[in-house]
Amino acid sequence: MAISASMVKELRERTGAGMMDCKKALVETDGDIEAAIEYLRKSGKAKADKKSSRIAAEGVVVVRSNGSKAVVIEVNSETDFVAKDENFLTFVNAVADAALASGQVDVASLADDSLADGQTVEGARTELVNKVGENISVRRIAQISHEGPISHYIHGAKIAAVVALEGGDEDLARDVAMHIAATNPNCIDETGVPAETLENERRILTEQAQESGKPPEIVEKMVNGRVAKFLKEITLVGQPFVKDPDVTVGKLLDTAGAKVVSFTRFEVGEGIEKKVENFADEVMQQIDDAKKKDAD
Repeated sequence: MAISASMVKELRERTGAGMMDCKKALVETDGDIEAAIEYLRKSGKAKADKKSSRIAAEGVVVVRSNGSKAVVIEVNSETDFVAKDENFLTFVNAVADAALASGQVDVASLADDSLADGQTVEGARTELVNKVGENISVRRIAQISHEGPISHYIHGAKIAAVVALEGGDEDLARDVAMHIAATNPNCIDETGVPAETLENERRILTEQAQESGKPPEIVEKMVNGRVAKFLKEITLVGQPFVKDPDVTVGKLLDTAGAKVVSFTRFEVGEGIEKKVENFADEVMQQIDDAKKKDAD
């Protein structure tokens, strides 16, 4: 199968591996992107699929809460300049207030909701587009309702996390929200890790360990240890707490007699934008490296 430049580009964006390594992986796997990702991971050229963390649009995230309910909303613009514009921020705050009041979680339905000034969300959005000269998009909304402690943390209007606790207090909830904003855990604990994800990780780690040539019983211990480390890295309760790395988030919660019921994290533009690469410069670098190697 012919390996196109676009295939190499996509694999690079998803793994962070070098261009030549990506091309080789695609050749070895007959152009299968998913198989190529595994090939790169097994060879140590890539740690994980980075596709989900690609950042695209500009904009802001906003949280509104009324004690027992919180709403987090992301609104995108084309440039960061507009994302800081007073008209844009006024619109975002008005939409967040409307979403909290209506409890709406569907963006399409929210478009028909009324803002405090009587305009619909869509009407105000269209007016703003005409005013700033950029496309504006209400991308997503999440509502969190809970009778126990609930709090949030926002970092630079670009990352927002909302946490609901059973036990503890709002200060603890805010600390955990800050941690989530900083580390982006996949889920609360091991029970939230999809079986398929765990099985795939174990298979890859097993193949890596087997290459060491060690006895099967040693390989099994190596794999179990690496799987345990993997789970600590991706689960909230297994991660070292950002404000005190000597304790895990799980330990922090246990000490307070609390547990996380749910959390939501939004990061502006996550999963939208493709990273811009200068392939011409990279090709020239590869050629220069090859010339130096030949000269040696």
